[in-house]
Amino acid sequence: MKRRNIARRSRLTSFQVIIISFFGLIMLGTFLLMLPISSRERCVTSFADSMFTAVSATCVTGLVVKDTATYWSLFGQAVILALIQIGGMGVITIGLAVIKASGKKIGLWQRSAMQDSISAPQVGGIVRLTGFIIKTSMIIELAGAVLMMPVFCKDFGIVKGIWYSVFHSVSSFCNAGFDLMGVREPFSSLTSYSRNVYLDSVVMLLIITGGIGFLVWNDIGTHRLDFKRYSLHSKVVLFASFVLIVIPALYFFFFEYGNSEICERTVSSLFQSVTARTAGFNTQDLNAMDESGRAIMITLMLIGGSPGSTAGGIKTATFFVLLMSAVTVFSRRNDVQCFKRRIPDETVRTAGAILFAYLFLFFGSGIIISKLENLPLLTCLFETSSAIGTVGLTLGITGKITILSRVILMILMFFGRVGALTLIYAALPSAGSKLFRLPLEKINVG
Repeated sequence: MKRRNIARRSRLTSFQVIIISFFGLIMLGTFLLMLPISSRERCVTSFADSMFTAVSATCVTGLVVKDTATYWSLFGQAVILALIQIGGMGVITIGLAVIKASGKKIGLWQRSAMQDSISAPQVGGIVRLTGFIIKTSMIIELAGAVLMMPVFCKDFGIVKGIWYSVFHSVSSFCNAGFDLMGVREPFSSLTSYSRNVYLDSVVMLLIITGGIGFLVWNDIGTHRLDFKRYSLHSKVVLFASFVLIVIPALYFFFFEYGNSEICERTVSSLFQSVTARTAGFNTQDLNAMDESGRAIMITLMLIGGSPGSTAGGIKTATFFVLLMSAVTVFSRRNDVQCFKRRIPDETVRTAGAILFAYLFLFFGSGIIISKLENLPLLTCLFETSSAIGTVGLTLGITGKITILSRVILMILMFFGRVGALTLIYAALPSAGSKLFRLPLEKINVG
């Protein structure tokens, strides 16, 4: 019997296990949310609405069809929070932590699955990295909750304030975008705190720490502030993240929030720039943005966070590699270079493939939903970029579209969280290495 289980497991690749694990968690969450105890009205929530919520929570997206605060009970909110936590840190990460806590030996196969799950560079040290991820996440989320308590305890009382602090801290760090502010106005996110610089700053810090990735935090923990000793991956992520926060914030500051006071204007601009890359909270009415502002938000949502983080999107490192590849072509150099290092051609090809997959699904899904729902294309593209980037920002159409359009969004959320390469590698067999190469012939491009 033991040999049969080993043989059966050996036929599954680590990429297939990652997909099955996420799907299993989604189905468990769906059935728990369908229970009468999960809703405030003590009614059975439909399978479609429960599954959409479970997919959104597990894929740390934040798109909802039911207001989290007013529709779901405390039990239902706890289920959503658990899905966010497990989905944010990764099902494989939690699984390895449980195995380690039980005292069982973690084999090479489990280590390999963990490596693929968080995009780690090597198998060596993966168990220690798993422990680091769990401890770091708990410490940061606890610190975030403590920092939020003065605000929420003042507004909602001690008990409810503590729950709100924990919920929003986990949701922020995991870049999920789920909120409990519907008690003031349904689907309002953090708009009622648009003038609260303190709370908005805490949320932004949590989003950024969760979005730069555990590999970067491991590098920071090892080398402290000695930037020169960081890996190329960490340098690229930190530089790209900084640029992608500052430049869009400057645009929002000068062209979107010109009528606000300087302090609120600055915080709102930074907040929208930070949250657009997979966090899903908003402090301003997104429908009030002009088309240029929405286009920038769409671009940020597609880029997303960093590899090995709680965020989605094509990732900052992918965007940076593609940018450096373009610079290489323009400058007529032979190799893609940055920070005095050469980037492998395989990495450049992989980045191009990821971008193509995301753009194809993003545009294709947006066009289909636009035709199905008879809605403006830009509005639908905003929704599909939010789904595939696992962001959660919306222009208010999520709860109004038909089941078929919601299914499309669920597929995009799952694709965005699991990752393009994971799905492709799980679906297609490895071509293997060949002993010969075909003749070379150039094609004219450009």
